[in-house]
Amino acid sequence: MTASDLAQPTPIRLADYRPPSWRVETAELSFDLAIDASEVQARLQLRRDAAQAAPLQLHGEGLELLSIALDGRPLAADEYRYDGKLLELPGAGGDCVLETRVRLRPADNTALEGLYLSGPRERGFLLTQCEAEGFRHITFFVDRPDVQARYTVTLRAERERFPVLLAGGNPDGSGELADGRHWARFVDPHPKPCYLFAIVAGRLDKLERAYRTADGRDVQLKIWAEPEVIGSCHYALDALERSMRWDEQRYGRNYDLEVFHVVATHDFNMGAMENKGLNIFNAKYLLADPDTTTDDEYRAVEAVIAHEYFHNWSGNRVTCRDWFQLSLKEGLTVFREQQFSAEMNSAPLKRIEDVALLRRTQFPEDAGPLAHPVRPAQYSEINNFYTATVYEKGSELVRMLAGRLGADGFRRGMDVYFARNDGRAATIEDFLTALGEANDVDLTPYLAWYAQAGTPRLRARGHYDAARREYTLSLSQHLPRADAAILPVPVKLALFAADGRQLELHRDGQAGGLEHVVVLERAEQSFVFSEVEAPPVPSLLRGFSAPVILEYDYAPAELALLLRHDPDGFNRWEAAQQLAARAFAALRDEHADGGVADPLEHWCATLAALFDAGIGDDALLAELLTPPGEIELAEQQDPVDPAHIHALRQAMQTRLARRIGTEALTRRYQTLAAVEDPAAQGGALQARRRLKRRVLELLNLVDTATAQAFAARQYEGADGMTDRLAALTLLVRSDAPQATAALRHYRERYAGHALALDKWFAVQMAIPGEPALARLRMLEDDPAFTLKNPNRVQALLGSLVRGNPSGFHRKDGEGYRWLAERLAQLDALNPQVAARLATAFNGWRRLEPTRRKAAQAALGSLAARPTLSSNLGEIVQVVLRD
Repeated sequence: MTASDLAQPTPIRLADYRPPSWRVETAELSFDLAIDASEVQARLQLRRDAAQAAPLQLHGEGLELLSIALDGRPLAADEYRYDGKLLELPGAGGDCVLETRVRLRPADNTALEGLYLSGPRERGFLLTQCEAEGFRHITFFVDRPDVQARYTVTLRAERERFPVLLAGGNPDGSGELADGRHWARFVDPHPKPCYLFAIVAGRLDKLERAYRTADGRDVQLKIWAEPEVIGSCHYALDALERSMRWDEQRYGRNYDLEVFHVVATHDFNMGAMENKGLNIFNAKYLLADPDTTTDDEYRAVEAVIAHEYFHNWSGNRVTCRDWFQLSLKEGLTVFREQQFSAEMNSAPLKRIEDVALLRRTQFPEDAGPLAHPVRPAQYSEINNFYTATVYEKGSELVRMLAGRLGADGFRRGMDVYFARNDGRAATIEDFLTALGEANDVDLTPYLAWYAQAGTPRLRARGHYDAARREYTLSLSQHLPRADAAILPVPVKLALFAADGRQLELHRDGQAGGLEHVVVLERAEQSFVFSEVEAPPVPSLLRGFSAPVILEYDYAPAELALLLRHDPDGFNRWEAAQQLAARAFAALRDEHADGGVADPLEHWCATLAALFDAGIGDDALLAELLTPPGEIELAEQQDPVDPAHIHALRQAMQTRLARRIGTEALTRRYQTLAAVEDPAAQGGALQARRRLKRRVLELLNLVDTATAQAFAARQYEGADGMTDRLAALTLLVRSDAPQATAALRHYRERYAGHALALDKWFAVQMAIPGEPALARLRMLEDDPAFTLKNPNRVQALLGSLVRGNPSGFHRKDGEGYRWLAERLAQLDALNPQVAARLATAFNGWRRLEPTRRKAAQAALGSLAARPTLSSNLGEIVQVVLRD
């Protein structure tokens, strides 16, 4: 079976975009809600584009049509056509009113798209998910983002079973009905695309707070969750208020409705959804308390709260014209979220986390068959384009633009963008035009970044002319495709003297401070710096000023110098990562001989010295002591042997731990463990917990018995989830004798807490090597595991295939065969989740021959199945394509 044997859905192409021939002016929707069968009545005021003569067609999938009327007249069966996906009305005139009534089956909806039941039927609640194309599973509509309508929504349901009724917009009345039923109506004054539609109905409790916007609007903030977890929403409510205030101050954006609802659900395909006035969140990004939430998860809750709120302007008030422009809302909002998180926490650590995520997820995506531009030229299944490229690389492109314009210039440009496009469906061209015109600069060359797949390589060479006291930096860009357009590449740089001093930069006869940005606008350019007293060490791509792979032939001693002396935390980390990658390569190639040119020796010696001396930032030190992960290191290998990569990475970390010394590691751990109030959320305490975890990991490599004993005591005495999970992870990964009892205790303690139990499943997928799959199969039989819950699937299956290369990529191919079987099962329940898991096959062609052959066979068996969804089918087709 090959890619060509799979069904090929008709692709949708950016070049084929045409404005909608029909628009929906207003949408009046009435829901009669019940778990097994809900009915939706829709009254749509439609208007045809006078320049187009196309018949009226509306999307509608899996709808049971009960009645249909046009301009008040019921239609006979021969006056419309419905094929299960499209409703066509040949007789519709220019302006008309369409009324339909359909029946939905929420309890049967395992795809979690459209209207569905979250939780068990006896106490769960109803909610909707409409992005990207879920609204067509609710009622008939012109389901595309450039069709924006004003909505009036009325909900009716049994009061005892559904006491809370919510929809987007402002409340516009409620009351009682006969037979124990009640109703509530909501009106949204702002036109919006149907993917931002949402309703919720069920038994929920709330936290509430009054908020006054900077422009004087009084708003009620309400966070809703099931009664047993509502107490874990206080942090989210505080984070929401911080986000609103930050957006007012940084971007001048105020909230625009009377109420802002946020609802938590344990059954959600995505992280969260920015529905206008009614955000719906995966509970893992809303619930937080010290006993069940780690420090990393606290920051994630704050970030996702901010992300979804910021969408109110970058996504809702200004939406995207079509799904090709998805990064216009997502990449931009990720950037805004990253700015916010950096200001709320540690800016260097936030940048480290963001760049590490990009390299771990997006760089591999860009290097495999699933590579696509930030703005793809075509797609078959839009749900498959919610990717690291669209989000993370898209954010990096916005960061480049913000760096090019400066803080004040970027704010001017954003003001113009919002003002010019408020209420419109915009394009990336609109965005660049607004930024450029506000600053009198042409940004159209940056469009090439949006149009080309692959990660560019930036090659750099330095030459020092002692007689002229000049340093020449030569840069060249090398693109994945020979026909690719030249990109503008901003390179922020600094120069360091041999004694570690940062040098003042002089270029074109002017002093330019300690940092300077040059823009590579051709295939190759040179930049000359004057008044340089001696051969300098360049620090290039500072702050990761462009999403490229840097190639510069640093000597190990030069990287060690930057690691010791750079005043910027992110750039120190970057030097440590580059030196660690060199150390890994030396160990792999058996060139680690301990000599002056040995990068492994420099890496170990420099970090040991920093460990002894301290750097004043425990969290940064923890990151410096951590080499690139196995996924990042695999990007440097061809072919890839995941087991060998795991073994070499462990070996180089062991060398580091030995250089630091057992005694020093033990003392540092004991000092860090003695801190009082270990569950508190202060930045310094979080940093100490971060370093404590890393020190314990290193100690385990040189004194396993002591480290495991420390971990067992830490687990037993932990007052918060950060320390508890760090200890449990070490015990499980190292197969400690205390692991079984700790796992049993954790399971009993958190048996009724879904998010904490997700971590119990996930931590066991950290077991390296072949034993991981056997443990997974045992856990699949656990009564708490289900393929119907996306969080549980990601915790168990996702943790193995995405986070444990040596465990998933078994040489016998059993991991690939197992995944193919599970993907087929998942696809029948939830195609979106299945397709996302299937991306684990993206790099199969780069595997060593035995694993490559096994992966190809597993993909072939999956492709041979006759009933794959369009979601999973597209992924399998693309990764098999030659």
